[in-house]
Amino acid sequence: MNRPFRIVLLAALSFAFAGAACERGEPPGERTPNGAKTQAPRSVRVAAAEEGRLPRLVAVTGTLAADEEVVAGFKVAGRVSEITVDLGSMVRKGQALARLDPTDSRLRIEQAEAALRQVRAGLGLAPDGPEDRVDPEKTALVREAKAVLEEARLNRNRIAALWEKEYIARAEYDASLSRLLVAEGRYQAAVEEILNRRELLAERRSGLALARQQLADTVLLAPIDGAVRERRVSVGEYLAAGAPVASIVKFHPLRLRVAVPERDAPFVRTGQEVRVRIEGDSAGHAGRVVRLSPAIQEQNRTMAVEAEVGNPGGRLRPGAFAQADIVVEAARPAVLVPASAIVTFAGIEKVFAVKDGRAVERRIRTGRRSGDRMEIIEGIAAGEQVVLEPGNLVGGTAVQAAR
Repeated sequence: MNRPFRIVLLAALSFAFAGAACERGEPPGERTPNGAKTQAPRSVRVAAAEEGRLPRLVAVTGTLAADEEVVAGFKVAGRVSEITVDLGSMVRKGQALARLDPTDSRLRIEQAEAALRQVRAGLGLAPDGPEDRVDPEKTALVREAKAVLEEARLNRNRIAALWEKEYIARAEYDASLSRLLVAEGRYQAAVEEILNRRELLAERRSGLALARQQLADTVLLAPIDGAVRERRVSVGEYLAAGAPVASIVKFHPLRLRVAVPERDAPFVRTGQEVRVRIEGDSAGHAGRVVRLSPAIQEQNRTMAVEAEVGNPGGRLRPGAFAQADIVVEAARPAVLVPASAIVTFAGIEKVFAVKDGRAVERRIRTGRRSGDRMEIIEGIAAGEQVVLEPGNLVGGTAVQAAR
């Protein structure tokens, strides 16, 4: 190969390598006296690790449960004539859920009213009056017995006077005395009969009230506010007293039942805030710790805790799985860095600090996230500069903060 051609070829190769270097984004560099090339500092964005305050949380998982669940049923037997609710129906306390055929109950009311009128008539009271008080001395039965008694007493007195004068035989006196004793017994029996009738009047009055209550019980009312979880009967079905008709759950508030690990149990108290998250629901829900178990379960070394979670709109459903954070401390000191400064590789978390114009790799241990910042438990101190979005940056690389 001739010399001019070799010179041209070397020049072309030099230009090619220079172009490739430019395409790779290699920064222009300078050479040291011994001929080694030095790389220019890489422009990076940095931020200072800040000292802030974060609440101390205990992360738990659990299940939402209804605060109350009631199986409603009729107190009387009968045939179902109407059902006004079904699965998922929202009900208010006192709302009618179902009805029984009231025919039998109405007949029992008529029977009780007739029995009450009969007793009132025997006491000399108006058939339909509200007054039940009776003076036995003013009743016809007692007045009659009293009149017979007075007559027997007067007759005995007359016979006694005649017997003292020996105008009559002793047998007539004894007969008058016997008639007086009989009259006294009949008077006492009349008074007791009126007292019995007065008690019978109270019994008939109670029987009428019971019949009316049985008629009212043919309408099944919702015992609580909530939603129908299950309907168990159909129209036309004959039910015994107490047979279940519908299951109602109270969904506001709900109970969150969780198990707190033994190591965190000493920090949990009633009244502490609980932040609840449900899968598929991006909105968070607030609650409060309301009940604590007095003992640690030996099987899994946890403490049972119940929190009350508001659910006025009904978005949460009983039985749902929930994740929650119990705020055991309102705020505590923490070192925070932007989340974009953290690099994770093979399960190892690290950031790049800036020291003497060079990137220094630091392994860290992170805690909780707060917005776009992450808590650093160890590895970085407050005030140190960290590189944001380090990408393929490696330790020892010369860096320069972007302006």
